[in-house]
Amino acid sequence: MGPSMAPAATVPLLSPRVLLRLSSAAAAAAAPRLRNPAATAATPAGAVHGVRWVSGVGRRSGRRCRAAVVEEAGAQEDGVLLPKEGDDAAAAAVAGRYDWKEEWYPLYLAKEVPDDAALPLTVFDRQLVLWRDGDGVLRCHEDRCPHRLAKLSEGQIVDGRLECLYHGWQFDGEGKCVKIPQLPEGAKIPRSACARNYEVRDSQGVVWVWMSDANPPDEHKLPWFEPYARPGFTDLSTVHELPYDHSILLENLMDPAHVPISHDRTDWTAKREDAQALFFEVTERTARGFAGYWGRTRAPHLRNLLRFEAPCVLTNTLEYADKDGNDQCFSAHFLCRPAGQGKSMLIVRFGSTVRSPVVSLLPRWYFHQNACKVFEQDMGFLSSQNEVLIREKVPTRELYLNLRSSDTWVAEYRKWMDRAGHGMPYYFGHSSVAPPPVPAVVEQAPAGAVAGISAAFPAKGGVGTVHAPNPTNRYFRHVVHCKGCRATVKKYTSLKNAFAVLAAAAVAAAILAATLQWKAVLLVASAVLAAASYACDAVISLITTNFIRTHRRL
Repeated sequence: MGPSMAPAATVPLLSPRVLLRLSSAAAAAAAPRLRNPAATAATPAGAVHGVRWVSGVGRRSGRRCRAAVVEEAGAQEDGVLLPKEGDDAAAAAVAGRYDWKEEWYPLYLAKEVPDDAALPLTVFDRQLVLWRDGDGVLRCHEDRCPHRLAKLSEGQIVDGRLECLYHGWQFDGEGKCVKIPQLPEGAKIPRSACARNYEVRDSQGVVWVWMSDANPPDEHKLPWFEPYARPGFTDLSTVHELPYDHSILLENLMDPAHVPISHDRTDWTAKREDAQALFFEVTERTARGFAGYWGRTRAPHLRNLLRFEAPCVLTNTLEYADKDGNDQCFSAHFLCRPAGQGKSMLIVRFGSTVRSPVVSLLPRWYFHQNACKVFEQDMGFLSSQNEVLIREKVPTRELYLNLRSSDTWVAEYRKWMDRAGHGMPYYFGHSSVAPPPVPAVVEQAPAGAVAGISAAFPAKGGVGTVHAPNPTNRYFRHVVHCKGCRATVKKYTSLKNAFAVLAAAAVAAAILAATLQWKAVLLVASAVLAAASYACDAVISLITTNFIRTHRRL
């Protein structure tokens, strides 16, 4: 999945690929009205000639043939590969002090936070609990009871207070312990009996948490997206938990070159024959990120603005004028929270000032399952990429062959990691690396027979209602985080069972019917009811079951 933007008026379905691609007809219509001037696809001036990375030769060159090294040098002479050596002077000019804790991180969609339960969430290795107090105000604490370290997220909300399930200690919205059942009558609650508190904000429908230990929240750093303040701007937002590092997720999201290949024929918008060279123009580099324009060489008049801002926000925007000359905006926002080693949580928001009529005809769950399908198509190789980075423990310039015509944003992101990585718990940069001191076990996406079996059981771990989280299963990656999809699964499960019972009753009645006419009517009714039950089951399966590529099935 990667960023590619299109005028919303021409987009019939709000799925990631529909929103990430532009049809040729729409491109022709929008071309003369785009605000951004046409860009050329020429190779940037000053291309580096014959650059070869030489340090660390003993680690990688032993695996590469002499011809490969010669070919790489020749390719760089032609400007095909990005130079592996970075511009140290430019990096030094924009480098500054960076501290991952002095940032706002996206926790959850506000509308998905339950009123009657606590949510366990993580930012890097910090375990948090998010909940609503009796007044509906969002609260966040360290997910640890000060008594005996039990997870507060395992507890329940009682009278607007968060209760630890271990011994019943209760905490108010500020983290202060207000009740200890085991205290003698008249005894005071110790001052130290409090849960560490974190500041949270609800900004444009997203819950953000300030992670600093030492400084109060910096409201100027709180992300705010101007398109969402425009009249008539509507969006489709989904939450996804993914089994690989947030840096690999961001790489994937800022990589439009893979869309025609990885998502070929997923729907009518992605076709492998559309794979082509891309052009890039970096316009901004700062200590907090980078920005620039990109587009396809076959449609150079369509220039998308991509912006990455620390710690984990990626936006892709296209502004255009419609056929009546009205200014319109189409934008995608990817909020990628680091959820621990080998794990990330993504909030995807696609929005536009123009709403397609087709969107109103299809249920929300259809777009949600379509988004899940996109991430499942990428999940296997992104998980393995995560595993390689953890195992090799070398900078990406030693592992990647980045092309000018497809990988500019990936290289820019890893170079930003070089500048900011010193202030992170761990990172893998373009020229430097600081791996986790104790690598976590990385879940691999299932393949082949295992994938088929895993995908076939929406019960997630067994038969019936079994709550055993599996990060590679769609139910636990999305459905548990989406009130709408959970309600849909519950509704269609009830309908499926009701139709099945009625179908069986119709068969029984047909057996007992006295005339052939009634037998025929009841059998037809039974067949219709059975088909309805099957259709309900198909909807449940579509929402909860993993997409498996045909060539990976047994």
